[in-house]
Amino acid sequence: MNHPQTLTRHRDIQNWVTARRGTPAIARVSSITGEVRARLALRLGKTRRPPSALPDVDDGMSPVSWNSWLAELDRQHLALKVSGAGDDFEFVERREVTSSPPTGEQLN
Repeated sequence: MNHPQTLTRHRDIQNWVTARRGTPAIARVSSITGEVRARLALRLGKTRRPPSALPDVDDGMSPVSWNSWLAELDRQHLALKVSGAGDDFEFVERREVTSSPPTGEQLN
């Protein structure tokens, strides 16, 4: 059965994305009022292109380190809701999730 699962631990999120050959990305977007905010994204299933291949169309997303991406995920209080099988995911508010701590760190 394909039960959705909500991931909040950094290690679990990174493992899920990496297993799907994914990478983290962030876009800086402006609101109507001119406020700039970060929009999180994941690029899944990307394979390495040969050096001669043409680049993808610019979608405004910039690849970032896992540390930067996970820090922004925490700042926005988001979690990753994933399908039981496959590559489907969505970002959800973390306050809706009560099953696990927000980071991969152990609490003392």
